[in-house]
Amino acid sequence: MTRTAEFTDAYGIAIVYDVHEAQEPARGVVQLLHGVGEHAGRYPKLIEALTGAGFHVYADDHRGHGRTGIRQHGGPERLGRLGKGGLRAAVDAVWRLTEIIRAEHPDLPLVLLGHSWGSFLAQKLLNRHPEAYDAVILSGSALLTPTDLNPLPLNARWKAPDATGFEWLSRDPEVWRAFADDPLTTDVPLLKLFGPVEAARLYGVPRRDLGRDIPVLLLVGRDDPVGGPRSVHRLAHAYRTRSGLTDVTTLVYPDARHELFNETNQEEVRADVLAWLDRRFPPRA
Repeated sequence: MTRTAEFTDAYGIAIVYDVHEAQEPARGVVQLLHGVGEHAGRYPKLIEALTGAGFHVYADDHRGHGRTGIRQHGGPERLGRLGKGGLRAAVDAVWRLTEIIRAEHPDLPLVLLGHSWGSFLAQKLLNRHPEAYDAVILSGSALLTPTDLNPLPLNARWKAPDATGFEWLSRDPEVWRAFADDPLTTDVPLLKLFGPVEAARLYGVPRRDLGRDIPVLLLVGRDDPVGGPRSVHRLAHAYRTRSGLTDVTTLVYPDARHELFNETNQEEVRADVLAWLDRRFPPRA
């Protein structure tokens, strides 16, 4: 069963989120954080897999995005723009949803799963509130430094006269078409959406000595232009050496691009995620 709810952030913005209930007995909760220019509705197969495996899934449309953004801006023209409070307000709103989840499910482990920009938000939340999360999964992520995030146009390596501009997302042309046709997405680049000051607030490395040994799973396509394997391996190293984490796993998928949950090998990716969760949060009898 799925229900839609909302809460109001510190600036009066209504943040819309969905709750997808797990098959009982539930063994955990996954808080799903989508990427820039998109929304939580682009993850149905992942959500179905997680709920079928016993995890409740909470997924919001972040500040300026999806249904939240339509209501915030009064239409689709400014989708992706964060509005008053900027990135800090966006992080705070995601944290508010974490608090709601903890209040509703105090006895279940909470897994923070972020893709792309959502993984950047997840990194910041883990730095600030390591006590709140029992595991973290980051897809299409990067070490958040100027040298480890790609500053070039993300579709540059697929540039061609007949290119759609969405080839960097996935090898599947249906994903390109669906993104282009979706009224709740925008392909305006992050730097233009956020502006240089807010975009610079993304930078930051894993905190030293988190104080908890939280398991972390990093997923990346070998052809992901956002950070790519080199950047993600550097992120994994930082979690081990700076944050003191001992259970850090990195999975690199050959030939895959940025949106692993929309890739041609997405079934493999979902299976890997579920297997990783099974080892850390076994199903309840």
